[in-house]
Amino acid sequence: MFQKAFITIPFIALIIFLVSCGSNENSSLSSDVINNPNTANGKSDRTSLPAFTFTEEVHDFGKMIEGESVSFDFRFRNSGKSDLLISDVSTSCGCTVPVYSKEPIRPNGSGVIKVTFSSAGKRGFQSKNIVIVANTQPNTTQLRIKAQVVSPGSEK
Repeated sequence: MFQKAFITIPFIALIIFLVSCGSNENSSLSSDVINNPNTANGKSDRTSLPAFTFTEEVHDFGKMIEGESVSFDFRFRNSGKSDLLISDVSTSCGCTVPVYSKEPIRPNGSGVIKVTFSSAGKRGFQSKNIVIVANTQPNTTQLRIKAQVVSPGSEK
């Protein structure tokens, strides 16, 4: 029994290795479509990249009653020299929902990331992060909202 397992296990591992190392000929992404400004020598050309310029990166909703929902529009401009593409906007909590355009923003064009915060089930000081992933350098930008959530009847 031991001899059979001794031969079978390496044979199965070899088959898995050979199957998993096969090339994927269906891959349509060519390396020439990637525009990475960083080079091996540490020098980079960031002059042609898109860039965010926000009018506000932190927004304070102030005092609000538990259960209320509030929204804020983070307005920005593409201060770079090429189209700005937002690939994802994520938040640190499910109580915060971002809405953004998936269309490219031309150089000197503007855009909005609308963030809605629901204070249901929240009390006290709240601070939530919004992380934007885009074709900028660095590729992530962080925004923040904050609020002081009070229980109903104690809003004095």
